[in-house]
Amino acid sequence: MWVATVLHRPVVPVPLFFTSHLSPKVLLKPKTFRFGFLLPSLKLKASATKKQLQTQEPDNEDLHNQEKSDDQIFDLGWLPTFPHVLVASMSNFLFGYHIGVMNGPIVSIARELGFEGDPILEGLVVSIFIAGAFIGSLSCGSLVDKLGCRRTFQIDTIPLILGAIVSAQAHSLNEILLGRFLVGLGIGVNTVLVPIYISEVAPTKYRGSLGTLSHIGTCLGIIFSLCLGIPAEHDPHWWRTMFYIASMPGFLLALGMQFTVESPRWLCRVGDMKDAQTIIRNLWGDSEVDKAIEEFQSIISNDGTDVNSRWMQLLEEPHSRVAFIGGALFVLQQFAGINGVLYFSSLIFQDVGIASGALASLFVGLTNFAGALCASYLMDTQGRRRLLIGSYLGMAVSMFLIVFAINYPLEEDFSHNLSILGTLMYIFTFAIGAGPVTGLIIPELSSSNTRGKIMSFSFSVHWVCNFLVGLLFLDLVEIFGVASVYAGFGSVSVLSAIFAYYFQVETKGRSLEEIEMSLNSNMRGGGR
Repeated sequence: MWVATVLHRPVVPVPLFFTSHLSPKVLLKPKTFRFGFLLPSLKLKASATKKQLQTQEPDNEDLHNQEKSDDQIFDLGWLPTFPHVLVASMSNFLFGYHIGVMNGPIVSIARELGFEGDPILEGLVVSIFIAGAFIGSLSCGSLVDKLGCRRTFQIDTIPLILGAIVSAQAHSLNEILLGRFLVGLGIGVNTVLVPIYISEVAPTKYRGSLGTLSHIGTCLGIIFSLCLGIPAEHDPHWWRTMFYIASMPGFLLALGMQFTVESPRWLCRVGDMKDAQTIIRNLWGDSEVDKAIEEFQSIISNDGTDVNSRWMQLLEEPHSRVAFIGGALFVLQQFAGINGVLYFSSLIFQDVGIASGALASLFVGLTNFAGALCASYLMDTQGRRRLLIGSYLGMAVSMFLIVFAINYPLEEDFSHNLSILGTLMYIFTFAIGAGPVTGLIIPELSSSNTRGKIMSFSFSVHWVCNFLVGLLFLDLVEIFGVASVYAGFGSVSVLSAIFAYYFQVETKGRSLEEIEMSLNSNMRGGGR
């Protein structure tokens, strides 16, 4: 996750189907879920009649391989959960939209509201968003513990909708500041809430891939706002329309969450075992019900039935170690320079003749989106740890490539093209790992009892670091130069890869309860 930072001019941060014609031989066993659709069985296997089996007697190994191949092709185990995750990811679409909505119209807003040419006030309009997000992140953990995910989602749409409408109708600096603060408050809650919800609702096998939908949603929100903002170059009042449009996804989110399921893990913690079993049966399959409930109850017996965790628990093992990893991952992510790279990307594109800032930002957004799509496939095949290490190493190489293009005497056009290549490589590799993995892996490592508090702490660290990078970046560039600052970003990326190698635990293919029990046993045994 990432957001626009406090720079002299706004930045666009990057911070997220297939159809098949089934053979008549495929047997479908209908299942229903909360949305009311008919869904196929979790695994669809090609079958044959007895006559076919008698006339065709293939080698056992070939039959096994063919069956395994069919399972992989028609494995739709993610489909029952997908609509619920998709609705939740609408929050990230709003997140991305509100990042991009300030990219171009800030000039028109400043001119109309009377603070044009004042970099401090322009920076304040951007930074008040981060202040609201910081407060929202801190409060989310307690809200989730008490109300559950669905109700928290719906309550959180109130500041999102009100903030967008207040911003659209603003006629003074104070009104636009109030609107942006309310939006930031809602976004801060959502950035914590979405990864928690997806990690607790998604089946273990597909948790990584479904988790990347939040990152994809952010990317689509940024791209949509950039495209929608094109008329703002000619219409000085278009920014009001953009803020009015920003309120619509909030209404859709509040309505959509009425039809989604609650986290079965939260339901078990509050004693609603019957509803939890129904949700697991509908989303994960009949075969998972007994095993999942047994694991939930085992964790509850260990942690206790109190749904309200305490902040002081984050100082106790193993929670303190997970909180340290979560905070450190966001510190490294932000100081690896994503917002700084995005700030200078528009200048680099101008050097090769792309004068439109919106068009340059669109190139960046599409690259980020492509990386997020790749991450959705790789997350559950290559694993989180490998993606995180590879992502940061790719970011380091990209940074050093740009430093080389700046410092060494090269033909001008070649140097500019090399800088663009390095910039797009950096954004792509960020989107594959450092972007989506960081937000996904923290709730996976957190215990059921402290997941909300650890996520709140981690994202609060994220917002503070985001603010600091935006505040200091331009001054550092002025003092040391772009090449030196980019070399620093590359060095932090290398350090991040080393940190992930030594401290990161692989969570692919393991249920949240298995991960928690493993961490608890390591702490009791004195292991790392």
